[in-house]
Amino acid sequence: MADAPHRSVLLDEVVAEIQPAEGMVCLDLTLGWGGHSEALLRGGATVVGVDRDPAAIAAARERLAPFGDRFTPLHSTFADALRTLAGPFDAILADLGVSSPQIDQAERGFSFRFEAPLDMRMSQAGLSAAELLEQVDETELTRILRSYGEERHARRIAAAILAAKPVTTTGQLASVVSAAMPGGKPQKIHPATRTFQALRIAVNDELGQLRELLDRAPGLLASGGRVAIISFHSLEDAAVKARFRELSGVGTPRDPYGHPVVAPEGRQVTRKAIQSSDGNPRARSARLRVWEKT
Repeated sequence: MADAPHRSVLLDEVVAEIQPAEGMVCLDLTLGWGGHSEALLRGGATVVGVDRDPAAIAAARERLAPFGDRFTPLHSTFADALRTLAGPFDAILADLGVSSPQIDQAERGFSFRFEAPLDMRMSQAGLSAAELLEQVDETELTRILRSYGEERHARRIAAAILAAKPVTTTGQLASVVSAAMPGGKPQKIHPATRTFQALRIAVNDELGQLRELLDRAPGLLASGGRVAIISFHSLEDAAVKARFRELSGVGTPRDPYGHPVVAPEGRQVTRKAIQSSDGNPRARSARLRVWEKT
């Protein structure tokens, strides 16, 4: 393993909100290459780090070896980890973005910047994006592109992709999508950006994983514990915002005296999402929201 390949997104902000200290036990559900976990460990906390990517587990284990038994790596999806870990934890962290090493390793097939097999699997197991495109029909592919990529031209792109089957490389997919787009003024982002996002979300069941996190995390927190979630697109951020509001009693039914019918479980620490200000282009869409259990 090389030195840490990048600075973790919103690192200082995460540390400020979690406030790691000796005696705290933190759960990092998206360990990646260990940047956030390292900061928590340096603050004195004990950390359980979870990741579905075996390459990330290996890299983080090496990076965080100096912290000894205060760091425990766990190879798992975070949904499975949340079903099996007992807690309680003083903080639970999830960074929902794809890590820079995953994007920058051409063979992982996440980016159209490289010509590579169309893979996109974070766990390196299960159906690849290319295999998904072989199995899916036009109705389902349109739904994926529209729901997960918020792609306005979803039906048109889906038809073009299936007409071009087999689509097996990142470059091929990017070319098919670009050719399928209607003419007009130049776009601010590459025409295939939303399609790649949508397929990555589908391949890795990212929104299903997030639903498990939002459902189970509060029950694993100690009193006064915090859950901090970094999201990167509107679908994720909307789900996090809605769940944190619900858990805080915001917008829930009230009795005639104005009190919540169901007592709030905690409070929103960040009523407005925290955004990055470090100029990192890969962090420009990052949103951090924090909730505290009472």
